[in-house]
Amino acid sequence: MRVVEAFTAAYGASPATVWHAPGRVNLIGEHTDYNDGFVLPFAVPWGVTAAVTPRADRTIRLLSLQSSSGEPVTLESHEESRGWTRYVVGVLEMLGDRVAGADIAIDGDVPQGAGLSSSAALEVSVASALNELHELGMTPMELALLSQRAENDFVGMPCGIMDQAASALCREGHALFLDCRSLGSRDIPLDLAAHGLSLLIIDTQVHHEHAGGEYAKRRAECESAARKLGVPALRDVTDLAEALGRLQGDERKRTMHIVTENHRVEALIGLLRAGAVTEIGALLNASHLSLRDQYEVSSPELDLAVEAALRGGARGARMTGGGFGGSAIALVPESRLDTVRESVSSAYAERGFRAPRFLPASLAAGAHRVA
Repeated sequence: MRVVEAFTAAYGASPATVWHAPGRVNLIGEHTDYNDGFVLPFAVPWGVTAAVTPRADRTIRLLSLQSSSGEPVTLESHEESRGWTRYVVGVLEMLGDRVAGADIAIDGDVPQGAGLSSSAALEVSVASALNELHELGMTPMELALLSQRAENDFVGMPCGIMDQAASALCREGHALFLDCRSLGSRDIPLDLAAHGLSLLIIDTQVHHEHAGGEYAKRRAECESAARKLGVPALRDVTDLAEALGRLQGDERKRTMHIVTENHRVEALIGLLRAGAVTEIGALLNASHLSLRDQYEVSSPELDLAVEAALRGGARGARMTGGGFGGSAIALVPESRLDTVRESVSSAYAERGFRAPRFLPASLAAGAHRVA
């Protein structure tokens, strides 16, 4: 394993443990997590592998195999962290006096900027390794919550719990239905191949950076709307027409998306439980239109990917992730995969967009020890 080889070369000894945590794709339930709503993500085969050995002092040495320097970064205090190291140091910060320093090597293969949550995979892999090494006894959900706090409070990204929960909890072959208020979850079997279907990830190659920007603005709009409606969160709106009559402008549109998106999550799970897997495409389409028009987090590249995929024979398609770039997903009959790829590629070429990247989505396992 190359991360073990790199760790040993950099630090002069083998790591004490090695953990892998995956990225995720969200099948449906976008921007509902920080509104206490429902989400349905699944883990993808790509993720982050962390080789870790604890230290007795407070020094943190970090090596990323994706770093151009190829050399470890040594930090004597948490305040010295910059860039990608903040996600790792944030985890250590949240663990406080339960841990000291650590020697860490990181190897990741989540496509950067594709909206597949490489940051959550990084946090959860390190948190899982430290949990084992220091015998902290934290559950996967506790590790997800700690990783979310690291991103919220240390990195400064006001994300919800979905990404970290998916990375920590998902089971192979299953999507994860998560109630983001109660943190109750259950595994939803999703055997697309049995129905002649595949999920195709379309990476627009438009890399997004929404920390502290548009993402935070959407969250603030939702919180303001909830206050005006007198509910703890938009998840609690029961009479949508009445609520919309009391709101204006962007807050009205954000509320419409969140309430209807929660309904779409529940409807999609109902279709899956009924065995109507081929019928979920319409819900994916409706989700994308809502994200485009009501939540306003799509982009020309995402819209074109969805439109061209549907023209090529996809049963449904939507942007996935925070938006402003990243990836779309398309539900495609296996016999139409080549046609859909060609349709999207041709549409991008006609518009002068950078060629998209296509990734086959399979449902992988959550965080686990690999060495």
